[in-house]
Amino acid sequence: MSGAGGSGAGGSRAGGSRAGGSRAGGSRAGGSGAGGSGAGESTGTVVVAGAANVAIAAAKAVAGLVSGSAAMLSEAVHSLADTLTEVFLFVGLRRGARPADAEHQFGHGRASYLWALLGAFGTLVLGAGFALTHGVQTIIGGEQTGDPLPSYIVLAVSFVMESVSLSRAVRQLRGGATRWRIPVLRYFRRTPDTVVKAVTLEDTAALAGLVFAAVGLAATQLTGSPVWDGAASIAIGLLLAVVAVFLVRANVSLVLGEATPEPLREAIRIELEGLPGVSDVIEVLTMYLGPRSLLVVARVEFAGGANGGPEAAAEEAERRLRSRFPLITHVFLDPTPSER
Repeated sequence: MSGAGGSGAGGSRAGGSRAGGSRAGGSRAGGSGAGGSGAGESTGTVVVAGAANVAIAAAKAVAGLVSGSAAMLSEAVHSLADTLTEVFLFVGLRRGARPADAEHQFGHGRASYLWALLGAFGTLVLGAGFALTHGVQTIIGGEQTGDPLPSYIVLAVSFVMESVSLSRAVRQLRGGATRWRIPVLRYFRRTPDTVVKAVTLEDTAALAGLVFAAVGLAATQLTGSPVWDGAASIAIGLLLAVVAVFLVRANVSLVLGEATPEPLREAIRIELEGLPGVSDVIEVLTMYLGPRSLLVVARVEFAGGANGGPEAAAEEAERRLRSRFPLITHVFLDPTPSER
């Protein structure tokens, strides 16, 4: 197999691999591909979201105890679960940014997916579990009500803070969509950066949860029935469960070595077919190595007598693919005779 790996973020160029005794030029990514401005932007997004959730969780807990609202206490645990998730995301970013070593030759980028997966499980168990259980208990057993004014104040302030956190995540999504020249929603679905995906979903769910809590609190205050407050708590729990399951599925797929969407693989195939000396591209395989690192392996047939042979084609493949798709950090071309 002949290789042409991309240079990683801040990484140094290293030699290519050998194919049948002949050197197939190219460089290897110097790290996991998790570094660079994108990683710094994701770290900032996590820190902002985490700081907001710590303050919000404390305020919601106090307001929930004063008012006796099940929905407010569920929102407090919701914010606590989000804070825990952001801690996991931050740890994942730090571990995923470690450079490649002898035991992890493609870097540690997928560590971010593992830690994001743990955070999603935390949201499911802690946030959704508490909200659903507490809501049912409130409907069955009732609740002691107190002054709702602190809850309304906290809900209003929390809405502003969550909006600030969400706006940062949305700006990062828009920036990524602009770099890839695709719509924002499509980028959100396809991006391997689970940090920005998780923060965006959690902040959106947080804003919806605040609305549920406010409606439940107001309805209980007007009717005197705790059913509304309990129902709001259950709605918050279901919302958290949906978000958590979505993130669990996304991260499990990435941990297991998810490939890029078919349109991107086809675009890579077209670039390779345009290489001098390549007569056919038999197969294109891809795998995310981290939020900003993609492995590309292609089985290609080389034309006889091509200038430079596989070595020149490997160098040109690296140059073209890295230029068009900055996410690609490793490219390997496997000279394979076509069966046509």
